[in-house]
Amino acid sequence: IGLELGSVWARLGAKVTVVEYLDAILGGMDGEVSKQFQRMLAKQGIEFHLGAKVVGVEKTGNGAKVTFEPVKGGDKVVLDADVVLVATGRKPYTAGLGLEEAGVALDNRGRVEIDGHFKTNVAGIYAIGDVVKGPMLAHKAEDEGVALAEILAGQAGHVNYDVIPSVVYTQPEVASVGKTEEELKAAGIAYKVGKFPFSANGRARAMLATDGFVKILADKETDRVLGGHIVGFGAGEMIHEIAVLMEFGGSSEDLGRTCHAHPTMSEAVKEAALATFFKPIHM
Repeated sequence: IGLELGSVWARLGAKVTVVEYLDAILGGMDGEVSKQFQRMLAKQGIEFHLGAKVVGVEKTGNGAKVTFEPVKGGDKVVLDADVVLVATGRKPYTAGLGLEEAGVALDNRGRVEIDGHFKTNVAGIYAIGDVVKGPMLAHKAEDEGVALAEILAGQAGHVNYDVIPSVVYTQPEVASVGKTEEELKAAGIAYKVGKFPFSANGRARAMLATDGFVKILADKETDRVLGGHIVGFGAGEMIHEIAVLMEFGGSSEDLGRTCHAHPTMSEAVKEAALATFFKPIHM
C-alpha cells in the first residue's frame, strides 16, 4: 500500500521517500522482481532507505520530522516531510466481536484458528478471510466464502492456496502467483526459469510501455509451472492466464504452444513460457 500511494503521489509531482524495515521492497515477492522494480521506481524519482526502522515521528508547524536509523545499527537520520504515511502492514480485526465470550480460539497473532474446512473450535462457528491465516486479500476471502458455502451445502469446497494472485497497483504494476525463486531454493526444488522483456514486445513498444518483464518458473523435470511474476503495464490482468494454467497443472510448453493474439502485451507471457521450456521466438 505504501508503494501504491507513493507511486501515485510521485506521478502527481510530490517528492516521495520510502523508509523500509526490510532489505528489499515488495515483501515476500520474487527477489529479482523486487530489485528490478526498485530501479524503475528510482528512475521515477522515488528515494529508498532500506534496512531502516522509524524510531520517531514529530509533528511540526507545516508537516512532520521522521527519525529513522539502520536496523543493524548506526546513526539516526531526520527527514522533513509534509505528509507521513504509515503503511506497516495489517492485523486481523477480531477484537470486540465477542469471540472470547463465545470461546473461539485465537492464535498468537489474533487470528481465528480454523481447521482445513474453516471450522473453529466451537461447533457451528466458521471463519474465513482476513481474520484467519493466509494473505489478507479480498479475492482470497471471496474464494474461501464460496468454498465454505459449498461445504455447508454438503459439497466439496476447496481453495488452492498455491494459486492466489497478488498485485501491486503501482505504475507499472507488479503481479505474482505461485512460488518465488527464493521459495523454490529453500524447498530444494529443482527448477528452470524463462524470462521475456516488454522492450521486445510490439504492443508495449507501440504504447511506450516497455518497462518490465515476465518471468516463469517451472519444475526442471516435469515442466509443470510453479510460479509466475510480471512487472509491467497491465501486469494485474496478464497474471491470470498463468494462474489458470497452474490451477490445471499445466506446463510451460502448454502455455508456450497456445496461440496468442498479435499485437498484445500477453504475447510476452507466451514468450516467457517459450523461454522456459526451449527459447523465445522474438529475442
